Amino acid sequence: MKASDLFLKCLEAEGVRYIFGVPGEENADVMISLLDSDIEFVICRHEQGAAFMADLYGRMTGEPGVCLGTLGPGATNLMTGVANADMDNSPLVVITGQGATTRLHKDSHQAMDVVRMFEPVTKWSQTIWDAENITEVTRKAFKIARAEHPGATHIELPEDVAKDDIDDEPIIPGMKVRRPAAEEKAVARAMEVLAGAERPIILAGHGCVRTRVSTQLNRMVDETGMYATTTFMGKGAISDRHPQSLFAAGLGARDHVIDAFEDADCVIAIGYDFTEWHPEKWNVGPHKQIIHIDFQPSEVDAHYRPEVEVVGDLANALWQMNEAITDDHRDMGWDRLERMRRTLEFEILEEFSLDGGFPVKPQRALHDIRAELADDDILISDVGAHKMWTARHYPTYEPNTCIISNGFCSMGIALPGAIGAKLVHPDKKVVGLMGDGGFMMNIQELDTAFQYEIAPTYVVWDDSSYGLIAWKQEAHFGRTSHTTMRHNDLVAVAKGFGAHAVRIESADEFRPALKEAFAITDRPSVVVVPIDYSENMKLTKRLGQLLPH
Repeated sequence: MKASDLFLKCLEAEGVRYIFGVPGEENADVMISLLDSDIEFVICRHEQGAAFMADLYGRMTGEPGVCLGTLGPGATNLMTGVANADMDNSPLVVITGQGATTRLHKDSHQAMDVVRMFEPVTKWSQTIWDAENITEVTRKAFKIARAEHPGATHIELPEDVAKDDIDDEPIIPGMKVRRPAAEEKAVARAMEVLAGAERPIILAGHGCVRTRVSTQLNRMVDETGMYATTTFMGKGAISDRHPQSLFAAGLGARDHVIDAFEDADCVIAIGYDFTEWHPEKWNVGPHKQIIHIDFQPSEVDAHYRPEVEVVGDLANALWQMNEAITDDHRDMGWDRLERMRRTLEFEILEEFSLDGGFPVKPQRALHDIRAELADDDILISDVGAHKMWTARHYPTYEPNTCIISNGFCSMGIALPGAIGAKLVHPDKKVVGLMGDGGFMMNIQELDTAFQYEIAPTYVVWDDSSYGLIAWKQEAHFGRTSHTTMRHNDLVAVAKGFGAHAVRIESADEFRPALKEAFAITDRPSVVVVPIDYSENMKLTKRLGQLLPH
């Protein structure tokens, strides 16, 4: 068969159902081979959008999402989405075309060292120099992308290699690789440290949103009485209905939970990654012992010096610790955290739930979104001021149902990302929440959703500015610089891409607008919400007064 045919058969053997991308000249053979493949190619309007779709597809399934572009500008356009997936630990395989191997040694049209370019933002990046290597390279790329911590890998297929004739068969993936269990002495030492703690607190990171891990985490909280907070990316690992949940941490301001960490004498960091919330932000106050529990050993940092590292399969490590719980590990909650939980419940769930102000306050907008979504429906937050509000004021009840990119933290992820999520979960409501800045960064992918009759709902908080940057400038300098934009008719633009689109004119119009959008199942919907970002600095000042440095 032709090498490009074999390549597609290898992808089929890996279970690939969709490839998100943009066709090009140097990947033409792969595109033609797709005509005889069961894999569906989703034609995107920009390669960055394709990478974000593959990113969210990987997060939702746990299997690598796949995106494709040609050489040169196609490859560079993919970079941001690929870097985002890699730093956020989403399994992803990116495929790029390349010029013929006979011209790569010299200056040549659009040719550049794409493999080397992708090396800093992937776990592995490799050219297929010979058709005989297609099966091995493809299998290795998927195996590495899936392995803990998951991330991105890159395959480059030169156009002359893709045309070769080859007599070969895909390497069929073997049984799932079982991760090693944590070492018994490390588990015993962790339980010893925990037993000696008077004020322990759990910090649950992104690694905890896996179902098996979340189950054991909740068992630990139930049996020990410890309180737990999550990073932005760990939201839902413990339900925010749980009386020992302290909601999410990492706002960037001196929120209540910082007070809890300052008082704690032991922090149990589970599935935690520094990219989510740096330890210098929470390792404050008196000395505290740190128990590190993760798939991999901890990063080295002056602010993160674990007393013990429990390294291995995360769910199994927690199970081992849960099996070792004795009376010395029970009733480990402390009164101040119970009071803190009640305060957070009021501020997050009740305080602004009926506020009728317009433009709409962020707290009211998130209350209404939460009220219209089931526990297992999905919210994908873009990056901006709304991300901070979502982390604090959107209670989450199940793992992997509130997606916040907080590793690479790229604007523009929510619009295309919601398409990838909706493909995985067509039966669930999928909301892409973004500011008007993030909306415009990948607005062209509305046309992709329209073409394939994919129906996510997009909520756009409109203030005609880069709100998060303005918030931070105001907090640091007392004034803002170059963050405002001329107002655009976002409804008209969205309708031009075939979307259902409305702009609300009062706070009470929001929930009816959401209901209308969710009822539409054959195209995307856009609900534009004028937002009152004067609440940003009010929150900053309020938290500063609440917990002075």
